[in-house]
Amino acid sequence: MTAALSAPFVRDWLLRCCDAMSEARVGLIDLDRAIGDGDHGENMDRGFSAVKQLLHDADGDQSIAELLKSVAMSLMSTVGGAAGPLYGTAFLSASRAVGEELDSAGVAALLAGALEGIQKRGKAERGEKTMVDAWGPAADAARAAADGGEDVVATWQAAAEAAAEGAQATIPLKATKGRASYLGERSIGHLDPGAESSRLLIAAAADAAANAAH
Repeated sequence: MTAALSAPFVRDWLLRCCDAMSEARVGLIDLDRAIGDGDHGENMDRGFSAVKQLLHDADGDQSIAELLKSVAMSLMSTVGGAAGPLYGTAFLSASRAVGEELDSAGVAALLAGALEGIQKRGKAERGEKTMVDAWGPAADAARAAADGGEDVVATWQAAAEAAAEGAQATIPLKATKGRASYLGERSIGHLDPGAESSRLLIAAAADAAANAAH
């Protein structure tokens, strides 16, 4: 059982996020082209390319909170569209919710903080076909896992599975927030690109946590 994760886990997680956004760039562009303006994949890849450079240049001594905050600032300044402020605020809010290490309760706090930041910035609720539909279930699942005595790896895995289910659940929804809402009924039947990129980021954390446990 892994009791807690430290700053090296966060570095690994963020680097995995960078790779995930690079690999998903075209897919996210296609998703966003269907119900948005088609730039989500490009924006996310550009933002996390900047994050990768940031991590490469860093001295390696940052705390978990410092890492998350620096990523937040980088995303806010490099990711275009609505995603930059939303993801930047997510990581910034998460940075304020964490301690020196991440145990199960810390993971739940991190995800709850990220969700709170996204909702404050975007004014979105669950069921409106946005990234909240991935982060919300992930935060709930992490809290349930932590409260149920699961270790930190299982808590991240539960969050990742819930985020994936939440993202898929956006397909039949009609968008009522953001650019996709302009399409009305025509937004039904499409996976929300923000929920999908959120799923990828949370899945990267679960992978990094499993790697840290070995």
